[in-house]
Amino acid sequence: MADTQQVDAKAERTVAKLARRIGAFSKAHGGAEGQVAHIGERGARIVLVGGDGGWGDLVAPSFEIAEKAVEKSGITVHEAFDGEFAAKVTTGAYEWKRMAGMQIGG
Repeated sequence: MADTQQVDAKAERTVAKLARRIGAFSKAHGGAEGQVAHIGERGARIVLVGGDGGWGDLVAPSFEIAEKAVEKSGITVHEAFDGEFAAKVTTGAYEWKRMAGMQIGG
């Protein structure tokens, strides 16, 4: 029983830490929206898009923890990273250069 309580306490600390990081991103970018996606055994990816078009992501150890973190942070959560949501992302020269580098082996 003590092991279960320790795991739950650890999960709650992880949720709180992720929620703080999401909140900090939201504050820095004029608000934020997100989407949670499974990434296999690794857990879940929380994709964040700021009100200014800036973007980032966080990895949570499980989908459940990711969902709790975005809920606790209070951001709008999308079911999918669809065209309307993706269109809010602003990419700059760095991203375009990096994507081109991947295409030519850089």
